[in-house]
Amino acid sequence: MAEQSKLPIYGALGANFGIAIIKFIAASVTGSSAMLSEGIHSTVDSGNELLLLLGISKSKKPADRNHPFGHGKELYFWSLIVGILIFALGGGMSMYEGITHIRHPEQLKDPKWNYIVLSFSMVFEGASLFIAVKKFNEQKGAGSFWGELRASKDPSLFAVIYEDTAALAGLITAFLGVFLGHYFNNPLFDGLASIIIGVILAVVAVIMVIESKKLLVGESAESNTVKGIYELVNKDADVSTVYYPLTMHLAPNEILLALDVQFRTDISLTDLVEAISRTENNIRGAYPDVKRIFIEARNLAKSGEQISREYRKREEQEED
Repeated sequence: MAEQSKLPIYGALGANFGIAIIKFIAASVTGSSAMLSEGIHSTVDSGNELLLLLGISKSKKPADRNHPFGHGKELYFWSLIVGILIFALGGGMSMYEGITHIRHPEQLKDPKWNYIVLSFSMVFEGASLFIAVKKFNEQKGAGSFWGELRASKDPSLFAVIYEDTAALAGLITAFLGVFLGHYFNNPLFDGLASIIIGVILAVVAVIMVIESKKLLVGESAESNTVKGIYELVNKDADVSTVYYPLTMHLAPNEILLALDVQFRTDISLTDLVEAISRTENNIRGAYPDVKRIFIEARNLAKSGEQISREYRKREEQEED
């Protein structure tokens, strides 16, 4: 799924890189502060897409001695960096440019090129957002769009959606700033639009940092998944009690599961090992994203050493 999630990133990267160049040219010709802020915004977004691609690449590195659970959280780290860059470079520089323009206003020039560039930018950003939303809808659950987006564990999708949404909001703001500035012949509107663009970027950046931070420190799987695992294990005839499953996302599509299960006390050692193996297979069949399962098998009649020894023996036989 990480491979599939690259499509929205490539689409956003191509759109932002081309748009950034055009915006800077238009800003130099017209002297628009809002257009310059939009150029900065698109440049930052282009760099962010490259960082997300880097995160996806690094997250695929295999597990090693120092990282026994793999490198899946690399993607979460780089999405956190993306949020920080949006806040510092995108939001900060846009607000600075807007304040500077208000304090030292420049005579506005022919807005024709601003309108042309902003219109084309809206089309490209809209197309990029459409691709990202379409890919997200193919993967999301039955909940509402924004609810599922907030619950998403894949930064390569939610980051692009947040960025493109902010981009469209920024373009509309820039368009209004340019229009009102020329309509009233007052450059204040242009500078104010640049500040508003900075605020929009700052808000989106804070949302992304919060989402990335939750994933980076070890967010659990979705509640429906956890509840489903609990019910699946609990209905097994050999299970006496199953305690609430502990889960953690190691990557967008890689979940670690720890289960504390009390099996029947009258079950034989062979049947107990069979029950543990059956439980793992049932979970993996129903929830393919659960890649690592650790079961603490409690049984008053069997020692942990006996269970482990029998379980290892069974695994060796299956491998042979």
